[in-house]
Amino acid sequence: MSLEDQLRDLEQKSLKDIKETVDLSKLNEVRVNLLGKKGPITEVLRGMRELSKEERPKVGSFANEVRDNLTETIEKRRSELEQAHLERKLKRESIDVTLPGKPVAQGNPHVIQQIIDNIEDLFLGMGYQVVEGPEVETDRYNFEMMNLPKDHPARDMQDTFYITDEILMRSQTSPVQARTMEKHDFSKGPLKMISPGVVYRRDTDDATHSHQFHQIEGLVIDKHITMGDLKGTLETLAQELFGDRFEVRLRPSYFPFTEPSVEADVTCFNCMGEGCKVCKYTGWIEVLGAGMVHPNVLKMAGVDPEVYGGFAFGLGPDRFAMLRYGVDDIRNFYLNDVRFLSQFNKRG
Repeated sequence: MSLEDQLRDLEQKSLKDIKETVDLSKLNEVRVNLLGKKGPITEVLRGMRELSKEERPKVGSFANEVRDNLTETIEKRRSELEQAHLERKLKRESIDVTLPGKPVAQGNPHVIQQIIDNIEDLFLGMGYQVVEGPEVETDRYNFEMMNLPKDHPARDMQDTFYITDEILMRSQTSPVQARTMEKHDFSKGPLKMISPGVVYRRDTDDATHSHQFHQIEGLVIDKHITMGDLKGTLETLAQELFGDRFEVRLRPSYFPFTEPSVEADVTCFNCMGEGCKVCKYTGWIEVLGAGMVHPNVLKMAGVDPEVYGGFAFGLGPDRFAMLRYGVDDIRNFYLNDVRFLSQFNKRG
């Protein structure tokens, strides 16, 4: 059989295979097998070395015609298969406009944000202002203005992430208070503020600790402020978040920026003061730190401690959320698991 006859037979067989192919991936296999370097056309053309010089151009031209015809047929079949695939897809995905619409699920604010909003609403109603500040702070405002000079041992409790020797990620929202005290005109009235925000500390993440968490600090500066004003404020806060049945207890403590300083406990939500494993059988759970503003803090902010005094407190919305809802692992708040987060309604 001559080379032309072999090519003609190969063409007829290949055209039949192409037309019978109903899958794009199989069509690509056919193309590679036919037109590739190791395909049957190339194999037949290897016999051209045995032809005379006069026959070679004729056979070569015919081989090109066969190759072009097969290529054109493959492309045409590809278009047909792609169009058929598109039509099947459109048919499957067609929209029946008579069907009722699917409801759009509406989310809620994150549970931590709910707690923050709840606290902000409470204090705005009490005449406080909400003040935010930078998360990247200077050592001066983060520590020194809070009565924590360099090399003070109490800094170890708030060891944070330093960018340079003087620039760091704030370990508390207290710098916002210092900045606000510097600017406040006390001749126009007292300063009553809360400062919510994210803070950072070098801590090992576990069920109750995180290197990044939320904090809300409160500050009141005026004449004749007493510890009684502080306790009344904390009782109002506890009852707003936990309910009227909860009481507040103050215990002596130490903070460099307040004197005297206290830890505030609330009635255990699990046993209501009778004693259980949650509260270590004390009937109380620690929720925040507070105290009367240290005179040094007032002086460094340009406020006369002989005339003005005040109280400050700091609380963690993350911890309040854990206590309020009985969550035993703080990391659950940050995993973005909708199954967990959807348990908390918009009211918080």
